[in-house]
Amino acid sequence: MCRTIAQLDGDIAACRACPRLVAWREQVAREKRAAFRDENYWGKPVPGFGPEDARLLVVGLAPAAHGGNRTGRMFTGDRAADVLIAAMHAVGLADRPTSLHRDDGLRLLGARVTAPVHCAPPDNKPTPLERDTCRRWLDIELGLLAPTLRSIVVLGAWGWQALMPALIESGWRVPKPRPKFGHGVRYPLDPVAPGRAELHLFGSYHPSQQNTFTGRLTPAMLEAVLGDAARAAGLRRR
Repeated sequence: MCRTIAQLDGDIAACRACPRLVAWREQVAREKRAAFRDENYWGKPVPGFGPEDARLLVVGLAPAAHGGNRTGRMFTGDRAADVLIAAMHAVGLADRPTSLHRDDGLRLLGARVTAPVHCAPPDNKPTPLERDTCRRWLDIELGLLAPTLRSIVVLGAWGWQALMPALIESGWRVPKPRPKFGHGVRYPLDPVAPGRAELHLFGSYHPSQQNTFTGRLTPAMLEAVLGDAARAAGLRRR
């Protein structure tokens, strides 16, 4: 059992539990994208990123093949990262508006980013088995963050559904029927295990190119959700 976030991050990076994901992430790291042909790809599972006492957790889907799988840091080096980190900076959750590479000095302020699946999947589509196999890492991460965690922002319906069983396993009560995903929705979750507090669950459309290029998600929309979540976590004045 991982006792610290640092130990968790190291164990995640060494995981080889899903053969299809291992093969794909390593193939991408060998073949590379032409624009990054001179770079050394990470090519391993990508741990979460942010402080071990985070009050707010942002949950995505999985690392991008030429983003996190290249740079070795969640939401780093791709267009979704550009949108998310700029929005986090705008509401005071990051010390700069860009996330370019693992050693760029970026600090998240009271917040952490993670995903239900830690390897880049083909076509950005993990299988249900891969999602369920990887969930143990999310269970552990939620447990380690529990003493300080007060709000979660989930980016997209896929991540929302993947998170629900992890919340139950990690000591919060999820209503039945389960809360429905939507952009801007907010649900309070009561704790049912020691060391937990009320948790505020927020939904946002994922900052994918499809959503941002079509205007389904704008920077102002994402900033509004992140700002509300930061206030719920006690990270911003009301």
